[in-house]
Amino acid sequence: MAAIARWCVRHRLATVLIWLLALAGTAVAAGAAGPAFSNDYEVPGTESGRATTLLREGFHGQGGDTDTIVWRTPDHQTARTPAVRQRMTAALEAVSRLPGVGSVAGPYGPHPGQAAQISPDGRTAYAVVTFDRPADSVPKAQAEAVVRAAKNPATQSDGLQVELGGRAIALTQTPSAHYAEAVGVVIAAVVLFLAFGSLAASLLPIATALVSVGTAYSGTTLLGHVMPVADFAPMLGTLVGLGVGIDYALFIVTRHRKGLGRGLPVEEAAAHAVATTGRAVVFAGATVCIALLGMLVLRLDFLDGVAIAASLTVVLTVAASVTLLPALLSVIGPRALSRRERRRLAAQGPRPEAAAGFAARWSAFVERHPKLLGLLAAAVMVVLALPTASLHLGTSDQGNDPAASTTRKAYDLLAGSPSRDAAPGSPAPGFGPGTNGPLTVVARLDGAGDRIAVDRLAEALRTTKGVASAAPPVFDRSADTAVLTVVPDSAPQSRATSDLVDRLRRDVIPRAARGSSMEAHVGGVTASFDDFAEVIIGKLPLFVSVVITLGCALLLLGFRSIGIPVKAAVMNLAAVASSFGVVVGVFQWGWGSELLGLGRAGPIEPFLPVIMVSVLFGLSMDYQVFLVSRMYEEWLETGDNRRAVRVGLAETSRVINSAAVIMISVFLAFVLSGDRLIAMFGIALASAVALDAFVLRTLLVPALMHMLGGANWWLPAWLDRRLPRISIEPPECGDRATLPAQGGGAGAPSATDAATAAR
Repeated sequence: MAAIARWCVRHRLATVLIWLLALAGTAVAAGAAGPAFSNDYEVPGTESGRATTLLREGFHGQGGDTDTIVWRTPDHQTARTPAVRQRMTAALEAVSRLPGVGSVAGPYGPHPGQAAQISPDGRTAYAVVTFDRPADSVPKAQAEAVVRAAKNPATQSDGLQVELGGRAIALTQTPSAHYAEAVGVVIAAVVLFLAFGSLAASLLPIATALVSVGTAYSGTTLLGHVMPVADFAPMLGTLVGLGVGIDYALFIVTRHRKGLGRGLPVEEAAAHAVATTGRAVVFAGATVCIALLGMLVLRLDFLDGVAIAASLTVVLTVAASVTLLPALLSVIGPRALSRRERRRLAAQGPRPEAAAGFAARWSAFVERHPKLLGLLAAAVMVVLALPTASLHLGTSDQGNDPAASTTRKAYDLLAGSPSRDAAPGSPAPGFGPGTNGPLTVVARLDGAGDRIAVDRLAEALRTTKGVASAAPPVFDRSADTAVLTVVPDSAPQSRATSDLVDRLRRDVIPRAARGSSMEAHVGGVTASFDDFAEVIIGKLPLFVSVVITLGCALLLLGFRSIGIPVKAAVMNLAAVASSFGVVVGVFQWGWGSELLGLGRAGPIEPFLPVIMVSVLFGLSMDYQVFLVSRMYEEWLETGDNRRAVRVGLAETSRVINSAAVIMISVFLAFVLSGDRLIAMFGIALASAVALDAFVLRTLLVPALMHMLGGANWWLPAWLDRRLPRISIEPPECGDRATLPAQGGGAGAPSATDAATAAR
């Protein structure tokens, strides 16, 4: 590692140019190739997957995204009023002439079915806009043109309300600029400046993270042309990459500054920082990648792309931290220290710094009261984890969008709800909540007997409990595939709709198909998400076991202890459970979600637990490595567990807390992204990091280690002989820190980046 750092320092111009060329090259390639993301949640072999396959085989050209234009008239008018009809007909014709729009089906045509697009009370109507491509491929400019044509000055006059919904329309509501990233970076820069007192030093972690994350962002876009990658993968990679990238650079810059304070030349200080803290960064980055790549065991294409994209981001941030960062450190030279620190160094010369202040006092306090503080920390984690027991996995839709968004208003207008002053028995104002998420029953037919069976199925669907309406079957050209659209009387994300899906599959379809060879499968948004959630839940134990096992194996090799990996696994599970409790409270129960602009309460996406377990395990391992590596070094030096825990906590708590503040700021800034899913990631990660840093690593972990004593470091002799020996950070003479006398040895070697940040 030291050799790599020295080469980068001596060839700093070449190193910087290589990274800038990588950033520019991938950005140009990604811009030329364009995005090719896929949000296909279908799992082959499931009921909804079979329905989708049959639909695609029987009805070619059905892949274009369908969106809706919904309008609501004032009290004195209806959708059939000539003035309203004239204005909306003109608007719909304008929309139909736009590029990318395949067709527009409104309520004013001669076909009898079109009259059903006007609500029973006559005041709400809708039109279906079909694009010529899937929503993932619809350019944002085309969707914006549809919104402008529908919500023109003529349609917005005289109290007429016009709203639009659908996946393509949702593109118009996402911020075009990366506001969330910008806010997070600014906050991180402020925290770094307060920690370092040097503008140059505070900007280096930001620059390193931006270059590596920018390269990874473009690389993820290119990856979408090779394999399925979800459209939120670049944002998730940016979220994780900025957090870990700035933190990793923070650790190395902190160690470099300490080397300068000890009188080392710039080149030696940079090489020394990479050779020590850089090794811990590589180890921590490896744990994050292993946790992320654990998603591959699920064998789901949708998650494979997310795992590889996020791992690519982490790999690049680690690489930039140990190559680009030392080159930049050599560029700024002694300005990595503040002016006051440079003046003091020139006047007084190098001298050891003492770990004192609040960090040392807190460490001693934990040593005196481990049982009480450990119990308090455990209680906090348990209370926050309680909501996780009611976790409901399902599909959140545009009914969960912020109340001011046009997609949320269109959703509510279609669903309709009787006004408080409506007379009993008056016509419904909308079309029912199930209109926003109809189910699709697709049947494979073979002969006249199956045609009779599908007619029998259509009749059975109309009389099934929970079904608001069922359309007659529509046949493909060869008449061997039939599609029946079923509108539930409950919302797509309702448990009642999920129960209806189960009832159709278990009872209704088998009865109708009895005595025939008809095969029918239930698809649709709710069915797809329910199937996806079922597959995820079934594989979750295997996934968690693999991630825990691999993480524990790394810690076993690094710390040569049974207790350290076991405690890390338990702490990581506690952080995951508690952060999910926060997510359930905010997004599922709606505690402050509307106030924060995150929309209405709803279920949690089924893939969120898997992704969050991967990311949170990786991030939690980071703090475990930086905390325990210092304790382990002190234990090897003195053999005194109490001193090892006290010194390790005192010398690492400040840098861990500073790093946590940066991560929390970056993660919470992504709440501003305008995307509910990314906001979920941001709040989950921010709460997990806060609990991990301020409750687990600085309170519960040291309390438990004090209570366990020497058992923390126990390893069977036979296992010790067989394990390969690796060192996360090599001990070093001359890099000493002292604590106020608390009963323990003299100065202890400061082997982690955290040792410097305690100053």
